Amino acid sequence: MSIPMHIPKGKIVLSYEDYVLLPNDRNRYEILEGELTVTPAPSTKHQTASGNLFVLLAHYIKERDLGKLFHAPIDLILASTSVLQPDLLFVSKDRQHIITEKAIEDVPDLVIEILSPGASRIERGTKAQVYAR
Repeated sequence: MSIPMHIPKGKIVLSYEDYVLLPNDRNRYEILEGELTVTPAPSTKHQTASGNLFVLLAHYIKERDLGKLFHAPIDLILASTSVLQPDLLFVSKDRQHIITEKAIEDVPDLVIEILSPGASRIERGTKAQVYAR
């Protein structure tokens, strides 16, 4: 899967190879169209919402044997220059081949991002555009 990019001349473009070299700390790193974004660990309210959604969806998915549900942190590689960590993502049984040891390596069936009231333009703009493509 390759996402078309419009990168200005002279701009440093990061890739998955750069991403794997980032520190393993409490920050959440993502690469959106070659640009690094860093956000701190989610709030307790965010984690509660994510946990509740995971439990509800996991039960539904398992009961019907629909596929696999994952929660952050999990790498979603949409292109070498777009590596994201959605809060939750679902891959149907028919598409299990995109699940590898290191990541989900193509478009999943469902992506869930939990936005805080003050979500940044990156969350509401760039990231949403990358998912839409």
